Amino acid sequence: MRKEQSSATAEGMALVRAIEAQRPEDRRICYDPIACSLINPVAVFLSKLVIRSGIHDLLGTPGTMTYILARERYIDDFLNASLIEGFDQIVILGAGFDTRAYRIPKIEKTHVFEVDHPDTQAVKLERLTKIFNPLPKHITFVPVDFNTQMLGERLQGSGYNESDKTLFILQGVTMYLTPEGVDTTLAFIANHSKPGSAVIFDYFYSETLREMKNTRWLTGMIGERYFFGIDQGKLEEFLTSRGFHDVRCVDTEDLKRFYFTGPNAGRVMSIGAAIASARVNKAGE
Repeated sequence: MRKEQSSATAEGMALVRAIEAQRPEDRRICYDPIACSLINPVAVFLSKLVIRSGIHDLLGTPGTMTYILARERYIDDFLNASLIEGFDQIVILGAGFDTRAYRIPKIEKTHVFEVDHPDTQAVKLERLTKIFNPLPKHITFVPVDFNTQMLGERLQGSGYNESDKTLFILQGVTMYLTPEGVDTTLAFIANHSKPGSAVIFDYFYSETLREMKNTRWLTGMIGERYFFGIDQGKLEEFLTSRGFHDVRCVDTEDLKRFYFTGPNAGRVMSIGAAIASARVNKAGE
């Protein structure tokens, strides 16, 4: 992300959700009615034309937009299940223009922490105040510059409670972190949250990342480079060695089976990425 401006990819993800929200109900993969209010409506109109033309697939990987929507839906479903289970806190790392804290039923009964770079968060707050007045009380905004500040210090200084059962969401985040940054984040989750807490994140396979020359060039042009991936088939080993158990991996074939039926059966989805979830070990394990 370039200095003193919001994340371009954060706005892009909101744009994809806004476009999907305008599809007929029986053809939507996910539904975010707030996204349209966070971005420029002209951008929505122009982007719909670009996406329908197929030009965006020439610049990236065909089916990328479909994967983004399926990822959104799966993490929504995981969050809903966590709320039913009785989680106390939700920490959204790299929150960008994520709207789950405002649209997921009963999330207001938890304490939600939106953690992001100060520049992106400032833009989001400015736009949110035009939608919600006042802002919901269950949300705490935690500005963090990961290059100069420690996540743990910033969270704990904002009311985070290590004794509460917590779900950590990292959507579209790990690939932009260095391996050291990923390890530091996972170490905080494993060592500073209640046993049984959970983490969910999406990631690229390392093999795919090495092949994404065009996409990596594009993201580099906007100051948001890809750095991190996990070897295909190595997720469980990766997470169990870092203090987690109950490791689950959902790949694009799983997502197609879950959500792409009926009128959506023909929608193309990219491959080479997956969604991971895991639980924090019991004390001493």
